[in-house]
Amino acid sequence: MSRRHFLWSTGGGLGAVALAWLGQRDAQAAAGAAKMTHFAPRARRVVQIFCCGGVSHLDTFDYKPELERFDGKTLEGKGENLGFFGQPGRVMKSVYAFRQHGRSGAWVSSLLPHLAGCVDDLCFVHSMATKTNNHTPATFQMNSGFTLNGFPSMGAWLSYGLGTENENLPAFVVLPDPRGMIAGGSINWTSGFLPANHQGVPFRTQSAEAIHDLRTPASVGESHRRADMELLAAMNRDLAAAHPDETAFAARLRSYELAARMQMSIPEATALDAEPESIRNLYGADDPATRGFGRNCLMARRLLERGVRFVQIFNGGSFGSPRINWDGHENLKENHDTQAATMDRPVAGLIRDLKQRGMLEDTLVVWATEFGRGPATQGVGSPGRDHHPTAFTCFLAGAGVRAGHRHGVTDEVGYFVAEDKVTVPDFHATILHLLGIDHEKLTFYHNGINRRLTDVHGEVVRGVLA
Repeated sequence: MSRRHFLWSTGGGLGAVALAWLGQRDAQAAAGAAKMTHFAPRARRVVQIFCCGGVSHLDTFDYKPELERFDGKTLEGKGENLGFFGQPGRVMKSVYAFRQHGRSGAWVSSLLPHLAGCVDDLCFVHSMATKTNNHTPATFQMNSGFTLNGFPSMGAWLSYGLGTENENLPAFVVLPDPRGMIAGGSINWTSGFLPANHQGVPFRTQSAEAIHDLRTPASVGESHRRADMELLAAMNRDLAAAHPDETAFAARLRSYELAARMQMSIPEATALDAEPESIRNLYGADDPATRGFGRNCLMARRLLERGVRFVQIFNGGSFGSPRINWDGHENLKENHDTQAATMDRPVAGLIRDLKQRGMLEDTLVVWATEFGRGPATQGVGSPGRDHHPTAFTCFLAGAGVRAGHRHGVTDEVGYFVAEDKVTVPDFHATILHLLGIDHEKLTFYHNGINRRLTDVHGEVVRGVLA
């Protein structure tokens, strides 16, 4: 055999080996995603907008004219005070004017004029209820199904159950509010007891560089960098071969490999200035009032269309003075005016942009908060409202959801759910259902128990399904 023929045969053989490996890897990835899909999904991806602090349902989407009749009176016949601080006050009518919008006639307050224009694409759930009136455990429950920390977040469950559509980007991305971190921090996007590679990847939304240490320092040459990576890869392979049962190590290796690929994919995915001016205006991405959150919403759309499975956008941070979230204890109107100015236009822009691109057909939009706010003031003579866990509003939009629909009813002052109560496990079960997942079958064996996002609870809310 000539030397030329030998070299050609060797090169072709290596190429065939590489092709076979790629095909096997893709087949395994597809099989891994399919085994957790129990029926045909309506949604392929999810974007969740989480409004930290407790948005008042009574001043946004749940119109209660009886509050005007009872305004200034004491609240009778509702039992114990459910507020966090236990300071009973007097009934306070909404500080905003309500009117009906769209063909569906949904009531929306004057606080949210941009979202009011989207009501025919939204499915309101007015009958939400949660377990606790404390921010951090309530936030944990909305994100992981449990009030205790350490359980996998919903995004981690989706990454585990469905896998990724783009191996160069994380399956689960988190976009914190540039103003500050949410209560509980990274526990809200933890992978818990699931493999570590399913944890959410938070972007640095307050910085021009989305990921820490994404770029190789200028002082390190390309050849040195390549040599470092080859040595590290060889060491990792040897250690993995010596400890085949160390699944945590294997998961960490996959995370590091993803990080290396992200050096190419992230700069392109986060290049918001490449978007047309009309699109940036839609989100308010260049307006000082909406710039931070608007850019996060625009970035979310770019990530979704590039194959990210679950994008979580936080509106608001944790505690502080002045507050940077929806926690309207001292003055409800002043607080909600400030927060709505950051959120309303970008979220409406995201919904409209997804719709005009045809992405709303297979993208599920989830807008949520941890609880509502009470119908009475927090203390006599106060203009603020305290936490309220037994009734609040969230909404869904997009794939498989009844557009222009209102599900559930609260009582005359929005204190309790009167019809079609929806618990957090019910809410999660419905989201999984829209993704083709039976919430009782998406499990992970941990400490002798087949754990799941919905614990031992949850029923799919059929009334919200198209």
